[in-house]
Amino acid sequence: MEQQPIISIQNVSMRFNLAKEKHESLKEYFIALAHGGVRFDEFYALKDVSFDIMPGDFYGLIGLNGSGKSTLLKIISGVYKPSQGKVTVRGTIAPLIELGAGFDMDLTARENIYLNGAVLGYTPKYIRSKFDEIVDFSELQDFLDVPLKNYSSGMVARLAFAVATITKPDILIADEILSVGDFLFQQKCEKRMAELMGGGTTVILVSHSIEQIERMCNKAAWLDHGVLRRNGDAGPITAEYRKFQKT
Repeated sequence: MEQQPIISIQNVSMRFNLAKEKHESLKEYFIALAHGGVRFDEFYALKDVSFDIMPGDFYGLIGLNGSGKSTLLKIISGVYKPSQGKVTVRGTIAPLIELGAGFDMDLTARENIYLNGAVLGYTPKYIRSKFDEIVDFSELQDFLDVPLKNYSSGMVARLAFAVATITKPDILIADEILSVGDFLFQQKCEKRMAELMGGGTTVILVSHSIEQIERMCNKAAWLDHGVLRRNGDAGPITAEYRKFQKT
């Protein structure tokens, strides 16, 4: 029996309406809107994107800023509904998309472990059983009772990654999560992702580091101004992308 894709992206487009005029205040904007005076430019973040991700793939999304990578991740995660097309996901997702999403910056790290765990669907009992493991991985033992607003972005990333990867999700989505924090912690995260893959987790990674994509991913999808330029085996695609970056 043929294996089914764990994620199937079919003819996905994402359109945003951008207001053409600049309004000095929200009140002015709504007055103009009420009188039909707001004109919109349509902006396509994604245009008719289709490809499948198979179970156990380590998929790298590459492309310049504004190419549609983060938009696609948000559609896969269910944050956005596409304007056209559909995405079918067969499995549980642990999304690491926006740093600090699911955290309350006024609460301490200790409190946020429980809060973020609940957002991801874990019970308080389960989080209690994994609490020490989360803290050990994040290396934040000395800062557990400090409010997150006093954390650096690297410390927040440590905590987010530690909580999201405490179970073995079917799909792990990481958007630039490894671009903050120090090199040793990045290595630790890469090792954890490799362990998850060994347990059957499918990983989708967005990274500005083409070296990281080459090192970790077996597949790649290259987005360019919202259009899927290439997808398939990572080696040839990253090699072509390197040449493109030099032109």
